[in-house]
Amino acid sequence: MTICAISTAPGIGGIALVRVSGNDAFAICDKLFKSFSDKLSIPAMSANTVRFGEILNADGSVLDEVLVTVFHKPHSFTGENVVEIACHGSLFIQQEILKLLLQNGCRMARAGEFTQRAFLNGKMDLSQAEAVADLIASQSRASHRLAMNQMRGGFSHELLLLRDKLLNFTSLVELELDFSDHEDLEFADRTQLCALADEIEHKLKHLVDSFAMGNAIKNGIPVAIVGETNAGKSTLLNVLVGEEKAIVSDIHGTTRDVIEDTVNLYGVQFRFLDTAGLRPTDDTIENIGIERSLAVIEQAQIVLWLIDYSQEKTNLAWLSQQVVERSRGKQLILVFNKLDLLNDTQKSEVQESYKQIGDHRIFISAKQRHHIDELQELLYKSAQLPELSSNDVVVTSLRHYEALANAHAAIVRVKEGLNSKISGDFLAQDLRECLNHLGEITGQISTDEVLSTIFSKFCIGK
Repeated sequence: MTICAISTAPGIGGIALVRVSGNDAFAICDKLFKSFSDKLSIPAMSANTVRFGEILNADGSVLDEVLVTVFHKPHSFTGENVVEIACHGSLFIQQEILKLLLQNGCRMARAGEFTQRAFLNGKMDLSQAEAVADLIASQSRASHRLAMNQMRGGFSHELLLLRDKLLNFTSLVELELDFSDHEDLEFADRTQLCALADEIEHKLKHLVDSFAMGNAIKNGIPVAIVGETNAGKSTLLNVLVGEEKAIVSDIHGTTRDVIEDTVNLYGVQFRFLDTAGLRPTDDTIENIGIERSLAVIEQAQIVLWLIDYSQEKTNLAWLSQQVVERSRGKQLILVFNKLDLLNDTQKSEVQESYKQIGDHRIFISAKQRHHIDELQELLYKSAQLPELSSNDVVVTSLRHYEALANAHAAIVRVKEGLNSKISGDFLAQDLRECLNHLGEITGQISTDEVLSTIFSKFCIGK
């Protein structure tokens, strides 16, 4: 069945792109299109060529002037005959072109159906197809680089190499089972299999461990902004995101819930979480906000502890216990705010009082915007992200992480089985399980349910 959809973003724009894919794409579009330059029909157009012309209504009147691009199978995104109609971005024109296509034999594409057809027609594997959605959704240079690498097959290539090596040995082990009456017969060299299992286990562990970094890059590095009431947390959030996101007030306990926003710093997305002020209080509602603040600290990768040293420090011991204990294993940055209100003596006192706490410390004035650039640079360094090349393989999908974790568990069982010299049938079972989990990532092993779940998350038109 030939499908059609608007492939550009919804709404009014300068132009819109209507995509048509399927065996009858050329014939259907030819019924609507009349070229200005010549009488050449769409089926007669050369591959990868563009024609300027008109889209005609059923009564022969002109609907719009358009550019029509033709792609011949199998050299198209979907692997099918594809026509792309670039029209003016009027909602009326877009809907009328779709209506004409439907009247002439098309049906509306489902979410992700163009990419799904590309997968089914062998134009890309499943992990590459998923990367298309990640590429569209990328909001930073780092997430774009990871998605582009995966879409170009970097991740798939790594998995296929592992899977091919494993498949060869699995075949030999299973061949031994066919000759089980010959007890001394071994087709698979156990020493080589042990070395291969070690290699695969090491690579799978590396990929599994990369998920934490990949997830942070894809979804943004969580940064908790914590501290006493009126320390300037909401002011700092507003400065970092460049808008009045949080209410700023001199009244203690103004922020009672977690306020979140994202910022792109040096090509990396950071997710800032402004929290309720931390202080001992009998206010029931404020205590709920404080509990949420403490929970956010545990979820964050970087903790900005905002300190107003111009005020009397009556809760320092209590604050240290709450913040420091929950920040273990994270990057804790002490941010001494209201720099403009501190004298040299107070600055020295600050350095002495907090010398044993935190990984970094910096003096700023959020209100006056002093040293904000230095704080942003410190945040980027604290993220501790390695420089990624176009060849680096980093896991960003939870589905891939789960499959890799299962594959890693299976290969560990293979190693244990080899060491304990278990029978070949148990060894073959674990090897097959590892192969199946790797195959789930690339789509060599898939179900309709899995495919439906993956492609339903795509936008219509892609």
